[in-house]
Amino acid sequence: MVRNPSAIILLHGERQKHSQQRTFIYPFFTRGRPFPLQLLFFGTLFCIYNGFLQGYYLIYCAEYPTDWCTDIRFTSGLLLFLLGMGINIHSDLLLRQLRKPGEVTYKIPQGGLFTYVSGANYFGEIVEWFGFAIATWSLPAFTFAFFTLCCIGPRAYHHHRYYLKTFTDYPKSRKALIPFVFNDLDMDSVSYFYRAFSNSEF
Repeated sequence: MVRNPSAIILLHGERQKHSQQRTFIYPFFTRGRPFPLQLLFFGTLFCIYNGFLQGYYLIYCAEYPTDWCTDIRFTSGLLLFLLGMGINIHSDLLLRQLRKPGEVTYKIPQGGLFTYVSGANYFGEIVEWFGFAIATWSLPAFTFAFFTLCCIGPRAYHHHRYYLKTFTDYPKSRKALIPFVFNDLDMDSVSYFYRAFSNSEF
């Protein structure tokens, strides 16, 4: 294993694409209720810590063979990352189009991956970060991908249940998070472990 600047620069670039989109584009197009300042503060702290962890590993710890850019892990991970990012951005666009300026009411998302799941935007972000983890083949990236799944997976579940309870005409064939796979029983298990972990002292 040797230092491979090309691979490291490419991996840094992919992570920065997501960060720049979320920082400089996404906030200026959101509609709905004001965002709580406390969540903004803790979200900022987490992003600083996670960004430092991922960046430090890639700059100072990561070693890749000279042909890493053609390795199946890098190429498949990069494709997954781009696919997930595309799903995430497209789903956010569909959600924004549901509300007119000043509206805060919920409506049924339509189109794109929302045809199959209630949490299309969450699914895209999970795919994105697991793709990044595969491309970097690193413990920090896999840890963050798993954290993302555990954090926003239950959110997709609660959104799904909310839609089912609120809208009588909500499509019953839609899954909560994973198309054709993640049904309510699966998400009940995830939600149970998520609540148990959240309420623990550790």
